[in-house]
Amino acid sequence: MADNFGVEMRLDVKVPMRDGVELSADIYLPEAGDPFPVVLMRTPYSNNMDPVIEKARQLANRGYVCVVQDVRGRFDSQGEYYAFHQEVDDGFDTQEWIGQQDWCDGNIGMAGGSYGGAVQWLSAPLKSKYLKAMVPRVMCTDYYQGLMHPGGTFQLNVMMTWGMRTNGRTGQSIDYHNWTEAFMSLPMTNLAGNAGRDMKFWQDWLAHPNDDEYWNEVNTDRRFDEIEVPSLIMGGWYDLYAVDAFDNFTGLRERGGSELARGSKLIVGPWPHALSTSTKTGDIDFGAESKLDLDSIERDWFDRWLKGDSDYVDDAPLRLFVMGINQWRDEQEWPLARTDWQLWNLRSDGGANSSAGDGVLSLEAAGEEFADEFTYNPELPVQTLGGNNCCSPDIVPWGPYDQRPAEARNDVLCYTTEVLEDDLEVTGPIRLKLFASTDGLDTDWTAMLVDVSPTGYAKNLCDGIIRARYREGFEQSKLLEPGEVYEYEIKVGVTSNVFKKGHRIRLEISSSNFPRFDRNLNTGGELYNSTEMRVAEQVVHHSAAYPSQLILPVIR
Repeated sequence: MADNFGVEMRLDVKVPMRDGVELSADIYLPEAGDPFPVVLMRTPYSNNMDPVIEKARQLANRGYVCVVQDVRGRFDSQGEYYAFHQEVDDGFDTQEWIGQQDWCDGNIGMAGGSYGGAVQWLSAPLKSKYLKAMVPRVMCTDYYQGLMHPGGTFQLNVMMTWGMRTNGRTGQSIDYHNWTEAFMSLPMTNLAGNAGRDMKFWQDWLAHPNDDEYWNEVNTDRRFDEIEVPSLIMGGWYDLYAVDAFDNFTGLRERGGSELARGSKLIVGPWPHALSTSTKTGDIDFGAESKLDLDSIERDWFDRWLKGDSDYVDDAPLRLFVMGINQWRDEQEWPLARTDWQLWNLRSDGGANSSAGDGVLSLEAAGEEFADEFTYNPELPVQTLGGNNCCSPDIVPWGPYDQRPAEARNDVLCYTTEVLEDDLEVTGPIRLKLFASTDGLDTDWTAMLVDVSPTGYAKNLCDGIIRARYREGFEQSKLLEPGEVYEYEIKVGVTSNVFKKGHRIRLEISSSNFPRFDRNLNTGGELYNSTEMRVAEQVVHHSAAYPSQLILPVIR
């Protein structure tokens, strides 16, 4: 649609919430005097930022009213800010207010990424009759597993840097902290003492280490059947929420509350949290084809659902970028129906420590073999080298980086295939069945999938973690019997990557990935109020009795 309207601006318009608090909205209207469909963006990062204003004006040029609102307690909006929980009712109330304005034609779409995606997911189950479509980018719907406590750990880097940036009415600088020192500080509940800030929501995140009612209040993953609008989800293989993008996609496709919702779509590229802003992520340049004009794709989606555009091309529900060959591909479902689920067995003669060790990944089952042992000292954790991080790459990098510095450590076990004789595509969710024991009451187990090139460059693809006390579920913890062998399932993440001929597949196993995740202090005590720590002696078993296996989704 080739609309090109002039733009009228109405700034700092007060929108009343049900409790009388007024939220500030800047409204950009096409200069035509007619009612138009509305695109709503709600943000904690100020509605007065140049990129936001430019996008709002472009939408108004195209025949949309664009409403950009500061969320409660941030910038020009009244009230007290408290992350996530406030957005359920505030989002619905804003949609209802917009729907009754004379410039709205009764159709609202929502746009935004990260927290701007959260406000969409959180309010959608309330089913405002005006909400007709969403484009949530890079956001989870399960805040316990997707954000604060993945695998039962605490996602330290993200929660500390992001939390401190948003802990105030305006944006807060975090550039002058000694982050190495801040991340290592204990106890974790003493953030004000460690980094000079008192954050109420930080204390609450730590006060709820189990997946309890506090998290259920904002869990949309359990409410997909209450969402009735079609969603165009956007994610990145190296985004913090890579796994969640697929969980949201399959959740809506399988459990959405209407046929329209079950027609939702997903686009995933080789991107970090910022999505398609560069061809380069971490060390790797994925080429010119890897960049997409996501705003244009978003506008086409709104043209379809808010304006009834009959020219919209209804393509495949899933569009994936396959790394290694750097090509886009359309798919119909997730996991892919043609997946060959291959069991790759962990093998060694008891010396898988470091990439120089004897650890092997093999399709041949393990026999009677020596277990692999390492010492995990929480005072000297394995350092995070890229990966699915957010949101300060200058503090903790995101994306693919060479993992050889970590793989040189004796507390990182490496299991590697023979050199591949042909290309091997792995597309889907990666899981590890791990049999392991420790000499304490609690510890962590980490796993990372790595693509090793002929030069030795070890490119991380995805990684995951499990806190041992949550091995049976996240609703309550259950400590270990020291020395007993337990079976763990680690969700290693999602990827689409062709391991090229001449490359090797590697699995790294350790007990820390810091500061992406907090350190397990190995005592079995209270998780976040303690300064006491102990060294743990770790054992990874692989034998006929304990078949530790990496489960790879191979695409022929």
